[in-house]
Amino acid sequence: MKRNIVIAAVTAAALIGGGTATALATTGDDGGSARQAAGTQLSKDAQDDRDDRDDDAARAASADVTASEAIASALKHTSGTVVSAELDDEDDSDKVIWKVDVLSGDNTWHSVSIDPSNGKVLGSQTDDEDDTAQVRAALKGSSVTAEQAAKAAAGKGVVTSVDLDEDGKDKSWEAETRTSGGAEQDWKIDLTSGKVTADRSDAQDDDDTDDQD
Repeated sequence: MKRNIVIAAVTAAALIGGGTATALATTGDDGGSARQAAGTQLSKDAQDDRDDRDDDAARAASADVTASEAIASALKHTSGTVVSAELDDEDDSDKVIWKVDVLSGDNTWHSVSIDPSNGKVLGSQTDDEDDTAQVRAALKGSSVTAEQAAKAAAGKGVVTSVDLDEDGKDKSWEAETRTSGGAEQDWKIDLTSGKVTADRSDAQDDDDTDDQD
C-alpha cells in the first residue's frame, strides 16, 4: 500500500515538474538502500559471532589443562578462595591463558595467570574489587568450591569458565562449556549440593538473539 502511494505521488509530481518527480523517486530509493545496508550489517554481525564461537571452540580444544587443574595450580601459588576461572585471550592477543581470580584471607584479590598447556603459573597481580563483602556472604555456608564446580560441569563438555554468581536470590556457580562441535552451553552448579542444571535464563537470551538475527 505504501509503495502505491509513492508511485501515485511521483506520477502527480511528474505532471507538475520533472525535477520534483526525480526528488521523490530518489527518496524512495534511499529508503531501500538504508534497509539493504541494515540487512547487510546484521548478516555481517551474525557471521562475526559465528567466527568468534568457532575461534573459542578451537582454543578450548587446544587447552591441555582443565579448569579444575588450572584452579588447583593457582591455589598452590596463592592461597585463598577461587571466585572465578576463565580461559581467555591474553590482552586480546592470540595467546590463550587461564585467568584465575583468588580472594585471599586478608581480602586481597589476586589474578593468577596459568599456562593452559602445562599448568604452570605465568604470573600474578593484585586487583581492586568492590564486591568482596558480597562474595563472602554468597559463599558463607557453601560446601562446593570453584574447583569442584568445574569438575561437576566437566561432564557436560569442556569447561571454559566457572564463576560465582553472587547476585539475586539463587546464588550459584556458573560454568560455560563447549562441545567438540563448538556448541556453547551455560550451567548452574548448586553451592551446597553440587547439582548441575542448565541455565535456562541464558538459553532464553540466546533464543531471543537468534530470533532478532
